[in-house]
Amino acid sequence: MVHGGVNFEPYSRKLFESIGNDIDSLETFPASEGFFAYQDLRKSEGLLLNIDSGIFFEFIPMSEIHDENPRRLSLRDIELGENYSLIINSNAGLWGYEIGDTVKFVSKEPYRLVVTGRVAHFISAFGEHVIAEEVEKALDKAVQKFPEAEVVEFTVAPLVNQEKGRSRHEWFVEFSNQPEEIEKFSVFLDEQLQVLNSYYKDLIQGSILDRLRIIPIEKEGFRRYMRSKGKLGGQNKVPRLANNRKIADELIAFKIQELA
Repeated sequence: MVHGGVNFEPYSRKLFESIGNDIDSLETFPASEGFFAYQDLRKSEGLLLNIDSGIFFEFIPMSEIHDENPRRLSLRDIELGENYSLIINSNAGLWGYEIGDTVKFVSKEPYRLVVTGRVAHFISAFGEHVIAEEVEKALDKAVQKFPEAEVVEFTVAPLVNQEKGRSRHEWFVEFSNQPEEIEKFSVFLDEQLQVLNSYYKDLIQGSILDRLRIIPIEKEGFRRYMRSKGKLGGQNKVPRLANNRKIADELIAFKIQELA
């Protein structure tokens, strides 16, 4: 099975269970603008960058993405483990074009990368700089810890409260099977996000943020939300996180109940 476009891990277990067995899979990184990378080794992390296809790749460090004149690095200047916005120059006529995806290199010989999210998809309402890669990894760890939990879809948004310690992240999660102890699941999920993001950890420990809250969404809730926006279909994806409440406030209509 060949897949791409979204992080496969949150869906893999449920998909393989529906098939009845694990099957071989390969990840790709395609787009309308070009075919960027593909998984060439099944047991190795990262996708091999397709450097011989008429595309000259450049990379803007995410720490500079909002600067007036950010650096555009070529491949020889990239650092492992750093998040970059992907820029392409192609023989199809694109010049200095920002794809909108963020990537991180895991190897230089050869160049292998992982897709970590979207430039526009992040949460930093309190200076925490949380990205999609971190929330996806945290949730994956929680599902491994609580194997009875099955996640269909999710998104995360900040809740800003003027009272100190009352602000938090809210996770809108549609479960096909809820964890048996949702409170422990929520605490563990929050702990994992703290491990992955030191800024978030500091805000929790400094009582600027309360720990996250899970808001379970009813069955088919995300599908009905996407249909209501005219975006139902394989080419449309629910953002994993946003720095505002636009999606979150509309998903409230599809919640089951609020759980701590």
